[in-house]
Amino acid sequence: EISACLVGSEMCIRDSSKLKHFFFKCKFYKRLLHEFNFSLLMKIITLNLNGIRAAERKDFFPWLKKQNADFICLQELKAQESDLSPLMIAPFEYEGYFSYAIKKGYSGVGIYTKSKPLKVIKHLGIPEIDDEGRYIEVEYENLIIISVYLPSGSSGEERQVFKYKVLDKIYKVFGDKLNTGKNVIVCGDFNIAHHEIDLKNFKGNKKNSGFLPDEREWLTKLFSKGRWVDVYRLLHPDEEENAYTWWSNRGQAWLKNVGWRLDYQISNYENAIKAKKAYVYKGKRFSDHAPLIVEYK
Repeated sequence: EISACLVGSEMCIRDSSKLKHFFFKCKFYKRLLHEFNFSLLMKIITLNLNGIRAAERKDFFPWLKKQNADFICLQELKAQESDLSPLMIAPFEYEGYFSYAIKKGYSGVGIYTKSKPLKVIKHLGIPEIDDEGRYIEVEYENLIIISVYLPSGSSGEERQVFKYKVLDKIYKVFGDKLNTGKNVIVCGDFNIAHHEIDLKNFKGNKKNSGFLPDEREWLTKLFSKGRWVDVYRLLHPDEEENAYTWWSNRGQAWLKNVGWRLDYQISNYENAIKAKKAYVYKGKRFSDHAPLIVEYK
């Protein structure tokens, strides 16, 4: 027989050999285990697609199916709802939630999840963020997942000023989320490399958007006074070339690995220390960015 008892908030199973056999034979074993709050790794992928339709043509979705991730955070959809195919909206066993930019073919973020959220937030009441589709959040009883796409300022001074304005406003939003008392994971393209080890050519980029002193200081503040943890750096404090997540399309940046670490998963300390594995997938290219994958206990 199989007997069960509650230990704290988790289910404890006695005589688990039969249960293990049953769940591994069951098509939906992972979902069932999640429903009963068993201790499984939670796998989260974040990726700037540089266009969801372009990524589809590069076989992003067959790869995604094999990953068996719990959440996939997407940035830079470059599409409106009417542009998305049924596969893009709800691939396989996932349901997709999206926030689109007003401007067609621009920006946009999304989250794929296997579990229906209690709440979905697509707009913050901040025009600079809402109008460009830069934020979406799914909320559960004890967990909040956010996909965010922070602006680039590389096109000129006007957009750099806009970027700083967004950084100021999103900083407060992030802080408010931590104050909910729930575990929070923010995934996305921040368009900032934090330290010199986060980009190949740091000497030549000190005056360029993405590595400006004020941008880097914003991240330092986020990870100190803001109480957030850079999950990848927690596990790989000294990693350099394997940490890059973006490569320019100019020259031979990808072949020479002249990259930047612009994509992050950040979380509250209590949850960040549960991360067991973090890596950048480079086996196949779907975008000018690479997927950042983290597995949490």
